[in-house]
Amino acid sequence: MTQQSGTTTTPVTAATAATAATVTPTPTTSPSAPAPTSAPDTEVPPDAPLDTGLDPLDPLDPVKVLDTPGTDAPAPTPAPAPAEPLAQPFPPLAEPRPLGERRVWPRTFHDRLTAPLPGLKAIARFAREGAVRPGKDGLADIPRLPYEPAPLPRVDARTVAVTWAGHASWVVRVGGLTVLTDPVWSRRILGTPARITPVGVPWESLPPVDAVVISHNHYDHLDAPTLRRLPRDTPVFVPAGLGGWFRRRRFTRVTELDWWEAAELSGVRFDFVPAHHWSKRSLTDTCHSLWGGWVLTAPEGQRVYFAGDTGYGHWFSRIGRRYPGIDLALLPIGAYDPRWWLSDVHCDPEEAVRAAQDLGARRMAPMHWGTFVLSAEPVLEPLTRVRTAWEQAGLARGDLWDLPVGGSRVLE
Repeated sequence: MTQQSGTTTTPVTAATAATAATVTPTPTTSPSAPAPTSAPDTEVPPDAPLDTGLDPLDPLDPVKVLDTPGTDAPAPTPAPAPAEPLAQPFPPLAEPRPLGERRVWPRTFHDRLTAPLPGLKAIARFAREGAVRPGKDGLADIPRLPYEPAPLPRVDARTVAVTWAGHASWVVRVGGLTVLTDPVWSRRILGTPARITPVGVPWESLPPVDAVVISHNHYDHLDAPTLRRLPRDTPVFVPAGLGGWFRRRRFTRVTELDWWEAAELSGVRFDFVPAHHWSKRSLTDTCHSLWGGWVLTAPEGQRVYFAGDTGYGHWFSRIGRRYPGIDLALLPIGAYDPRWWLSDVHCDPEEAVRAAQDLGARRMAPMHWGTFVLSAEPVLEPLTRVRTAWEQAGLARGDLWDLPVGGSRVLE
């Protein structure tokens, strides 16, 4: 079994802002349109150093500067990246925060955006072109989508196993826990046609759920009907600003985290990490909660990275440097076409492979495709393209876990 040493923890302050950019957002109502979200501030002690807005992991890396609408001056040209990795130590991992801690967050997280929200011109173009669904030929391969439900593998406390239920929903068995990621067992979500493949794991076949992690609040990742099936004392780990949504639904063990923060449950560490995305569920809550991915670290040291929903960008290499030895990266490969509309918030297959390499992940399992039709690419294209990109990158075929919906793999 693949193992690595456990993670030591030393107290550090909460995460700082992702970028130093200022963005004037333009609200949008489309759950699949690109738009960002920000993360909550945390209380800062009086003697804390000034927050410059730079990434604390690599302050010499260039920061992407966003153009502010109405500003004539061009954005500063970022300094070229150094040819060799910077020989500076990274700060230690944050000490796990208390489970269920009540915290005060800012009203919005627009400061965390790494791309501007779409403006009126982009929205008008999107409405004019109407390229949100594949044509008849692109839907013709629905019967060929891989769907092979099977019983969950037997595991023990030292075993890591993953089962793809579809879209971004995984059953992750780690450190003796059963963890659900972005659980969506519903047949239909708001504004989207019904799922084109059934759920890969019947709800009644699940073992007791020990924890749930949520990446952000879009309807295809935060599904109220599915979450209503859970006992209200199920521990849930959510982005900053999203805890109130769960508490209003009477969940009693809700832990909200900022980027680079962690909590621990039964020896398994849950680290919340940045992503290139946004959040929104209504006309009035754009970027009122954060978004990101999760690094799950078992007591034995095995690591699984769940990316949630994200575009490609600098966060992957920084996550990989801060959490070395990722054994498996669960990465999105679908909902990417048209690129001019979705590139900031959704990886295409080639970018997902590059992200796995940036992370230093030993294996990659594709997700976020073949379940809901959210964009214009042919339904089977993400799978064929990710296989080709993996081969062209010279990576071992056995390390691409391109599972069918319902399929499982055990980390050995």
